[in-house]
Amino acid sequence: MRLDDLILQALEEDLGTGDITTGYLDLERTNTIAYMIAKAEGMVAGVDIAIRVFKLLDGELKITVYRKDGDRVKAKDEILRIEGNPSSILKAERTALNFIQRLSGIATKTDHLVQLIKHTSARILDTRKTTPLLRRLEKYAVRVGGGFNHRAGLYDMILLKENHIRAAGGITSALQRVKVHNTTYKIEIEVTNPKELAEAYTAGADRIMLDNMDIKTIKQAVKKYGSRVELEVSGGINENNIIQYAETGIDFISVGALTHSVKALDISLLFKE
Repeated sequence: MRLDDLILQALEEDLGTGDITTGYLDLERTNTIAYMIAKAEGMVAGVDIAIRVFKLLDGELKITVYRKDGDRVKAKDEILRIEGNPSSILKAERTALNFIQRLSGIATKTDHLVQLIKHTSARILDTRKTTPLLRRLEKYAVRVGGGFNHRAGLYDMILLKENHIRAAGGITSALQRVKVHNTTYKIEIEVTNPKELAEAYTAGADRIMLDNMDIKTIKQAVKKYGSRVELEVSGGINENNIIQYAETGIDFISVGALTHSVKALDISLLFKE
């Protein structure tokens, strides 16, 4: 879906048949100034998207940018200045904020985790646990925060998880089945114990996901296979334990919480008095 189409749908969802609150105010078409302001410390993402919301609603609005994507902000820092018809600003306000708050929250969370493990070589990955239709934007916000994207969807990488393996009759069978067809896609397989790890390696996986394994077992896996195959860890990883996982020498750490349960960054829009 084109970004403009997504934004227009978001505006339509909010406006419906029209903004009756703003409409009933009968505001004059004056030159009003409003500021988008951070109310908490974090990292900004989605600035251009917020601007596009305002512009698609009213192309005559003038926007001044004070902070760009990837900039760290503190409370009271100004992000945007919007100037023009007050009715247009009011109609676009919530949709613009919804986008930038959500994406800034993802970037802020990602940046926080990246900083915690920057002394290691581990890379933080997102997952497919994203808001429907917002995956492209949410994965962009992960990149803004210094993280990396796992597969974009079901179409760009083969990832054999527990149910795939069961349906195919086992790890070796699953890998053999996909290798018959596959010539270009990377193949990753999820394992839950050392025995499955050994089988996945022998069967020829390109990357192996160690799911919900303890630190001791992960260290042993890295020592034995780390130089031979890409290794990823997943399952219950958060800011309280991510350093332990990263210091095992693992290649990748996937964190679903980056997108499925992140707290939006507090940002507001205020008219100049």
